[in-house]
Amino acid sequence: MSGEGDTSGEGGTAQSNTTLGRKRFKRSRSHFADRITADGADGWPVEAGRYRLVISRACPWASRAAISRRLLGLEDALSMAVTDPLQDDRSWRFTLDPDGRDPVLGIRFLHEAYDARETDYPGGVSVPAVVDVPSGRLVTNDYQQLTLDLATQWTGLYRAGAPDLYPAELRDEIDEVADGVYRDLNNGVYRAGFATGQEEYEEAYADVFRRLDLLSERLSARRYLVGETITEADIRLFTTLVRFDAVYHGHFKCNRNKLTEDPVLWAYARDLYQTPGFGDTVDFDHIKRHYYGVHTGINPTGIVPAGPRLAGWLTPHHREQLGGRPFGEGTPPGPVPAGETVPAGHRP
Repeated sequence: MSGEGDTSGEGGTAQSNTTLGRKRFKRSRSHFADRITADGADGWPVEAGRYRLVISRACPWASRAAISRRLLGLEDALSMAVTDPLQDDRSWRFTLDPDGRDPVLGIRFLHEAYDARETDYPGGVSVPAVVDVPSGRLVTNDYQQLTLDLATQWTGLYRAGAPDLYPAELRDEIDEVADGVYRDLNNGVYRAGFATGQEEYEEAYADVFRRLDLLSERLSARRYLVGETITEADIRLFTTLVRFDAVYHGHFKCNRNKLTEDPVLWAYARDLYQTPGFGDTVDFDHIKRHYYGVHTGINPTGIVPAGPRLAGWLTPHHREQLGGRPFGEGTPPGPVPAGETVPAGHRP
């Protein structure tokens, strides 16, 4: 799968975001690509309570990790910090926490963990990020590999009934599907939104809707992207679809049609949203405030739209008629842990 990291709206600083839409968009590779593995080959062994996952609920890349963590039941083993959706020139901020400090890491800004790992690191401070709690050092910001490792390396710490999100026999197909989704859709909406010329924009726009049409056709007769259960491929598609009407349709000018106007993809997205572990991680308020408030290069007024209406996310989808078992032989995750619930006003 692609190994590129996010140095754009989610991964960069607010200061760099003033240039988005004014210079050609290019996503760079993750700079800190150490892996946390069962054998500790990179010096970071899987260990309950040792690491802290830092996310923004606004960020689609970080949301992948939040969903995987919930589905696998890693909440007790891997603690999670949620940043303010608005950055400033000092990076992601822990202003949602008492005294503006993360209660576990004791830092005010995510850049402090980056600085502890590498002084004067010149790149963007991105989420998701995994920080080693004892040392306060960043371990990895490789969001592509992170969820794959959660799905394969942390098995000894899973909840009972955790699903297999990356089944060995389906990995080639999952990788192929996810690569196309990443290239044309996950990253394609950014290429369209931050385009600096008409031709560049229209090329990205065409990629986005070509891929959406292919996905709609694929999902018309099957409940999930690969196999009969939820996999990594579904997680990677969902995080873009759930943001589509709220930000990508208008803010990024991907406006051929809304998600709600594609019956197949809209039903598929609702099916996942209503599945424990997906919708209970989504914060529409954070999503809108981040994109419209931080990307001043393409939204200089900073005005955040009041819509769209969210009630439709809870309407019947009828996708169960296609068969499939969301968790395979497993079970749904339990209730959202105390302190991690999305506020009532930020969801349907």
